Amino acid sequence: MTEQVQLKEEFVPLKSRIWVSIADASCAMLNTFVVSIGLTYYFTSFRGLDASLAATVWLLFGIWNAVNDPLFGFISDRTKNKLGRRIPYIRFGAPIIGLAFILCWINFGGVNASQAVMFIQMTLLLFLFDVLYTAIATSIYVMPFEMAISNKARSGIFIWKLIFSVFPLAVPLVLWGFIKPEPGSNAFTFQLIMTGFGVVMAALIFFSTFFYKEKHYQQAEDQLPFLKSIKECFTNRSFIVFEVLSFTIIYVQTSLMLGLNYYLAEFDLPAVPLYASLGVGIVGGVFLFVKLRERLGVKGCTLLMAAVFSLGCFGVLAFGHTLIPTMLGFFCFGIGFAGGMYLIPLMNGDVVDMDEHRTGLRREGMYAGVNSFITKPAISLANSAFLWFLNLYGYNFAGMTGTQSSRAETGILLGWVLIPGILLAISFAALFLYPLAGKQWEEIKHQLAVGHAEKEKRLLEAQGIRYQE
Repeated sequence: MTEQVQLKEEFVPLKSRIWVSIADASCAMLNTFVVSIGLTYYFTSFRGLDASLAATVWLLFGIWNAVNDPLFGFISDRTKNKLGRRIPYIRFGAPIIGLAFILCWINFGGVNASQAVMFIQMTLLLFLFDVLYTAIATSIYVMPFEMAISNKARSGIFIWKLIFSVFPLAVPLVLWGFIKPEPGSNAFTFQLIMTGFGVVMAALIFFSTFFYKEKHYQQAEDQLPFLKSIKECFTNRSFIVFEVLSFTIIYVQTSLMLGLNYYLAEFDLPAVPLYASLGVGIVGGVFLFVKLRERLGVKGCTLLMAAVFSLGCFGVLAFGHTLIPTMLGFFCFGIGFAGGMYLIPLMNGDVVDMDEHRTGLRREGMYAGVNSFITKPAISLANSAFLWFLNLYGYNFAGMTGTQSSRAETGILLGWVLIPGILLAISFAALFLYPLAGKQWEEIKHQLAVGHAEKEKRLLEAQGIRYQE
């Protein structure tokens, strides 16, 4: 008779939860500076690259991700290393991404570099940075699913990641406001600060890998061939619905972070109460969704998040020149940011769990890669769409802060929040088709937990190690 496997409650050590969150925040801060806030401004407004060429870079970047991300997900799922499937990419990729980040702010060709030189530099460094970011961020993103299976245990990790996510939201925005080089100024101090920032973030990512570990039994599983692996993702109905929301959240976060500095620079509203409203929304959103997750489930909480986030965007679009309504809009942004960073990973974990229920394999890397294949174009589209609105409404890229016309201000507002509001409304409607909720789904999750315990027990016994309950 087969011995009954007794389940123990999953527990992830505090130091592991904190350090994986530090790594996630550090990687996100590097990416926020390059993708969401700094690179477009630095090359267009400061260095003088034509906006249409910069938009072309972002479109090429989106095409590149069609190959880059699914391929890495496939490779990482098949990685067999004593450190695990993900940690090697995080540890050894950290110093290189720090170097790539630093090179983004070096003026190759000098202050009088040609349009061609700037276009090539922006393209190559963006591509290089993204290859490294894909390897590291994807590995960090799926680490909670390598570390735990239950939503309760994963939630403990995501709460810490959410706490640390304040840094990628606040630090780049605040720091950029102080160090942003104005057109025609000397960029040496800015470049020195960015160099130091890149070194510190890379070091944090590197050292974090000594404080968390993976469940190695998943390396013993055989994986599907590449094309079949991709096909299986798209036959998972929950994944299709999830991707609508995932694409939207990436687009919205990119657009809001990119447009915020342009908005604050040109609209005559005090930044402190707006930042305070955003912060209160983030903190309130954390407590709200953690408290409601058990009662409403991940699906119910995500519906609430999408509705509030969308209303915030349309509120700012309509009343963006008035302080109190804009503060309410920023409060809604904070709730949306909190929900996106806490709920989306939980939903992603459920989607991968359903795939395991269907295929018998753990394929977090492949799902993360295909997810990036779909959502990374959102980053390119958000940057390109924002630049398109600025061009359409006559924004002066060479102008000093606070000198844009009222028409250009309208372009900033439309490029900033119109499309995000529409996409969030669409996501709200799509979530009603999401199937992973209710008692039947909870029973499937329980069966998966039993299966994981059995797999780990068999692997340990094959190595002569007794399974400890």
